[in-house]
Amino acid sequence: MKKMIFMLAVMAAFSSCSEDDTPTDESVIIPTPPQEPEEPQQPGPPVPTQYEGYTLLWNDEFTGTTLDTSKWNYETGTGINGNFGTGQLDRATDRPENVKIETGDATNQGLLNITTRKEWYVDRNYTSGRLNTKDKFSVGPGSRIEARVWARDVKFKGQGFAFWMMPAEIPAGQPHLMWPQGGEVDIMEYVGAIPYANLGSVHYAWFWMNNEYVDWNHGHKGGYYNYEQQQVPAVNPQYGQWPATDNNPHAGSGGYHLYRIDWYADRMEFSVDQNVYHINYFNDGGAFGTAPDGEDADAKVQVNGKTVFKSEYSHHFDEWHPFSHNFYLILSAGVGGNDNMTYGGAIVPEAVFPCATYIDYIRVYQRQ
Repeated sequence: MKKMIFMLAVMAAFSSCSEDDTPTDESVIIPTPPQEPEEPQQPGPPVPTQYEGYTLLWNDEFTGTTLDTSKWNYETGTGINGNFGTGQLDRATDRPENVKIETGDATNQGLLNITTRKEWYVDRNYTSGRLNTKDKFSVGPGSRIEARVWARDVKFKGQGFAFWMMPAEIPAGQPHLMWPQGGEVDIMEYVGAIPYANLGSVHYAWFWMNNEYVDWNHGHKGGYYNYEQQQVPAVNPQYGQWPATDNNPHAGSGGYHLYRIDWYADRMEFSVDQNVYHINYFNDGGAFGTAPDGEDADAKVQVNGKTVFKSEYSHHFDEWHPFSHNFYLILSAGVGGNDNMTYGGAIVPEAVFPCATYIDYIRVYQRQ
């Protein structure tokens, strides 16, 4: 009996092992052939924003390997009076050290880099970059002009960058058009000495003065945009609070911003990141709906819950209405030489160089 029980146990054990060792359908592994690695998808060309009521007229996305000289001119040297008329210390060059196209990333496929440097070059201790579209492209009323810009290294007093415009037309029968009779438009005027605000301005003359320069004949209306408040500040900023910390969202050096003007027949609206902060009306009485009184009036007013600077008027004389005519585009970086001129005052010893500004794109639209 014991022998029989033992034999039965042995047979059961072999039976159990046989069942466990037999593979089931679930345990069969079928090898898969190796997959070819997918090619990384290359980003397509940038697609400019389409705005309702506007048609793209001109643009540069800076996606090539070199500056497109069919669109831009290099402006080199030191300009008017050896300081471009702004009191700056730098010499503008066409070298890649000062102007170059860089490869972007997933959001910026190409970038224009304009850099000021502290270096001895020809006759100056600083170099810079300066571009314009003179005789290649200009635009006037009925347009939207915008640039996406990051003034990354503009952090110290005396460092600055501007996106602005000058007249492309002259009056019939005149050999030239004097400044400021021809006007000037400053869409972006950002300086390290005022790190938390951008200035949007128009310059113009009060009298024709036979198209000749007189130093007192200069009107200027400018509104400040506060990046944190996204409107005009209650009190205009003064030099100070520099340098801003890296990536500070409340400073113009903290990241990209969209700088724009919308140019109408009777006014020009300045905006940053689509927040309108300055509206200049060309005609006397246009800003506040009053009778003409010969005064260049201005005031901070509430528009849609935001503080906006309204100003008038820049068309003072019949010989030439500057903002009824075409202007060309300018991109310029500079180093300030004194406290009474452009680029935020005299450069300070602690200023850090190189000082780079990046331009993602510039786009100009025609209003339909």
